[in-house]
Amino acid sequence: MPELPDITIYLEALQKRIVRQKLLELRVANPFLLRTATPISAVTGKRVLELRRLGKRIAIGLEEDFWLVIHLMIAGRLHWSENRAKLSAKYAVCAFDFENGSVLLTEAGSKKRASLHIIQGSDNLREHDRGGIDPLTVTVEEFSRVLRTGNHTLKRALTSPQLFSGIGNAYSDEILHRTKLSPVMLSQKLSAEQIAELYRATREILSLWIERLRRETGDGFPEGVTAFRPEMAVHGKFGKPCPVCGTAVQRIRYADNETNYCPTCQTGGKLLADRSLSQLLKKDWPKTLEELEELRTSHSAKAKK
Repeated sequence: MPELPDITIYLEALQKRIVRQKLLELRVANPFLLRTATPISAVTGKRVLELRRLGKRIAIGLEEDFWLVIHLMIAGRLHWSENRAKLSAKYAVCAFDFENGSVLLTEAGSKKRASLHIIQGSDNLREHDRGGIDPLTVTVEEFSRVLRTGNHTLKRALTSPQLFSGIGNAYSDEILHRTKLSPVMLSQKLSAEQIAELYRATREILSLWIERLRRETGDGFPEGVTAFRPEMAVHGKFGKPCPVCGTAVQRIRYADNETNYCPTCQTGGKLLADRSLSQLLKKDWPKTLEELEELRTSHSAKAKK
């Protein structure tokens, strides 16, 4: 799912292309994308006045206080075409046609989760803001106060849109690896020094990736937006060596989400229980890297017989 750095770069690219441009036509190929009853004709012919990021959502502000709120979810992506873009209900689900080109919204896969809301008024727009603080603009004191709201695991706290705006699976993994903190450590157990380090790492990681994606995009439009990048330390790197210590990166899988971490750098050599596998193995679930290696060796020997 595109997160804060990706959404930032999308907004910068859109700023150059559609602000002050008139929305000539809004074409929707997949009816499940549109989640509001406001007719498309209400926004046709109106100019774009501003753009905003609402967490992981993109809000396009039009004349008469109309807003197009786009949530790309996991597989949604934006593209730019200087010509009228072609639609297909399978992938290209929506097109925003402007005087100078089209913004195309595509969504891969069979699960269509991306959404478009057409709303009017600031009060209605606020309903799409989950309330999380912007990690790049808050003070360490504000960061600490929000982090200690409740007592959640660090992974859950960082990815909660009610607490922090725009952080998801990918960048939370990178942030926690940078701080050498376990993803399952509870937020209220952090010391003031650990919170300060987490605050610093959060800002560094997000800023680093904004600049990296900005350089990669240049004057073009961001294509190939993905949560799995070769430069990442642990996210999407299951089984590959940690760039700091060389230990194989491990993972916890749940539903459509995955947490990647280095057991040596972050958990003192302990393996965190993968919900599905630990339920399957029960008492045989390995607690350390050594036990994991023994289990793999045992299974490999049995397979050869």
